[in-house]
Order: sequence, then structure tokens, then C-alpha cells
Amino acid sequence: MIDPATRLHPVYAGMPLTVFEWMSGLARELGAINLGQGFPDDPPPPALTEAAVRAMHEKSQQYPPMAGLPELRDAVAAFHARTQGLPLARDNVIVTSGATEAIAAAILAVVGAGEEVLLFAPAYDAYAPMVRRAGGVPVFVPLAPPAWAYDRQAIAARITPRTRAMILNDPLNPTGTVASPDDLAMLAGLCVEHDLIAICDEVWEGVRFDGMAHRSLLAEPGMEHRAIKIGSAGKIFGATGWKVGWMVAAPAMASVLAKAHQFLTFTTPPMLQWAVAEGLADPALAPAIVAQWAVSRAALVEGLTRAGFAVAPNAATWFACIDLAASGIALDDRTFSERAVREAGVASIPLSALWEGNGREGESGPITIVRLCHCKPVPMLEEAVSRLARWRDKLVS
Repeated sequence: MIDPATRLHPVYAGMPLTVFEWMSGLARELGAINLGQGFPDDPPPPALTEAAVRAMHEKSQQYPPMAGLPELRDAVAAFHARTQGLPLARDNVIVTSGATEAIAAAILAVVGAGEEVLLFAPAYDAYAPMVRRAGGVPVFVPLAPPAWAYDRQAIAARITPRTRAMILNDPLNPTGTVASPDDLAMLAGLCVEHDLIAICDEVWEGVRFDGMAHRSLLAEPGMEHRAIKIGSAGKIFGATGWKVGWMVAAPAMASVLAKAHQFLTFTTPPMLQWAVAEGLADPALAPAIVAQWAVSRAALVEGLTRAGFAVAPNAATWFACIDLAASGIALDDRTFSERAVREAGVASIPLSALWEGNGREGESGPITIVRLCHCKPVPMLEEAVSRLARWRDKLVS
């Protein structure tokens, strides 16, 4: 009997589940606290839900325009103008079904067969497979803890005549760090010097806890016609299941990006688009939910620190990282995550799963950093810290 799986593409037949699905599956199976996959347990702001319900009753539920509802495209442009000073209009914006689809559309529109794309490790695990499926070649540039800074010499050494683009995730998942103004200027200079396009995954732009406004690579000199900025309502409002994202680029580039998008999801549910447009227009809504996440972030970071874990500095995202070696735990990150979910009842994400460029090895040996999600109820986080502390004490005793 022929195995039906052998008729499918071997790239996908041999590909494992993402680390996020793997850890969430273990958490469900074992009844563990899931601090692995990044999503809030609370629903989005009530105003957003109410807007979606109202739109469902009062507006169309049929196909919206492929590029997105005019109301949402206008709202995205106005939101980025208000929060980041970007001079944008409707023609700069293409709405997508989540940021991951936006990344896929951008890669398909930019990358040709044999062209190289710079990726900074650790990196969101979807980047490299998408580059390969577009016919491109991922080229990894490792970043070093604890600052995870961008080293010009290391980046320039990996640029060749075949290099077409770089993918910049800022703020950076999984580390929660933010590129400095000097980093952004340097990266923009390299793009201009080597005629590169920058695909800027900026989904965490609004989830910052350092009091600083986000600055996009799109705003750097020379980047107006060579940067694609990607955003996500799921991250801004804690509505990950809505899958509403967007691409922002110069109008001529945006029109080409739209042609890639039209053969992926084509459109995004219109009632969700109308609701997100309302949410973006409310200047108080996003800051209010970030303030709530600041409380839960403090609960996790301070709880872990009091319990003797070495928590790496982080200024953004829903994530905090534990340095296992500095915490006195003699395990690599993957072993820690696999044992912690089973023995301590807490799911985490090993950074090595997001470090494809060097497999399970960093520049100086095995990776010993794990990521935990903090946008959870405070009692849940306190219980997770207690479980990890008790289990860690058994490990080191």
C-alpha cells in the first residue's frame, strides 16, 4: 500500500511541528502551565470585541477589497503617523491575515531563486522555511547575549553579490530586546550600500516597557523605498486569534506586495478589519492594555529574580528569558524545557529552537537560555515561579 504522505512535498513531510505547537501540546496533555506559546489568557479589550460584534450586525460579511478595507488602511496609516511620525497614507498599506502571512507575502514578492536573505539568530522559526520555499537561501547572523546587539562587521562579512534582503525583527522575539538608534542607522546604511530590501517584522512595536517610542527602520534615511514594515493587531491588542496584520511600504512596492498577498489569503474577515480600525483610532486603548501587561511582566520577572533565577534584561514583547547557566542550572535549554514541562508542570520555549543557523549550539557552546511568556494572570505566573523554584532546588541539591 502506498503511503499517501510520500505523495506530498518532502520538505513538509520531514518537517517537525513548530516548537510552539509542540510545547503547547505537551502543556495540554500534561495539564501544565503554558508559558511557552505567546498569547494572553485574557480576551481583547471589550471595546474591540463590541466593535466586531457591531460590525457583524451592521456591515457586510462578504469579501472585502483584496488590499483591505479603506477604513483599516487609513487607520493603520494614521496610527503609525500618530505613534511614530511616519508620513503614510492608504496607498502605503496592505491588510493581511496576520503578520505571518504578511511576512510570507513580503518574502515571495522580494526573494528570487538562489538569492540570499540575512536572518538574525535567534529568529522567529517561520523565516527560514519561507525563504527556502521562495527559492532563496537563508544566511544566519548570530547575535550574542546579553545585549543581542547587531555587529556591523559580522553582518557585512555575510553579504555577497547574491544577498537580496534582510529580515529584521525589532523588538526582537524571543529576547525582548530593542535595536539601538545606532543599530538602526548602521543597518539602514548597509541596506543602502548593498542595495538590500529590509523586511521589518515590527509586530512588537507597541509592546514596550521602557517608556520609549518605537522607531522603524522605514524611518531611516534612504529606507523609504527599500523597507517593508509589518504590523499586527494581534500583538497590539492581545487578539492573537483575530489574525489581522498589515504590510506598509512605498506605494509602488505596496502594489507589488498586494499581488503576492492576493494568492495567499486574498482577504481578511471584514468585521475584524472594521473593529481593528476603531481600535487603532482610539489613542487610549493600546496603552491601557500595555499597562496591564507591565503588571504581569513585573510579577514574572520579579518573582523569578526573588527565586534565584537570572533573568535577562528585556524592554519589550510578552517574553522574559532565564539564563540557565547563570542560574546555576547545568542543563541545556532544550533539556530544561522538556524536563520542566513534565517534572515541574511549566511549559517554556528553548531558544535553540529559534537558532537554526547553528543548530543547538551557539557561538560559544550549548544554548542555555529559555523563554517564558508573561502576559498571563498574575496568580498563574506566581504558581509557575513557585513550581520552577521547587523543581530547580531538587536539581541543584
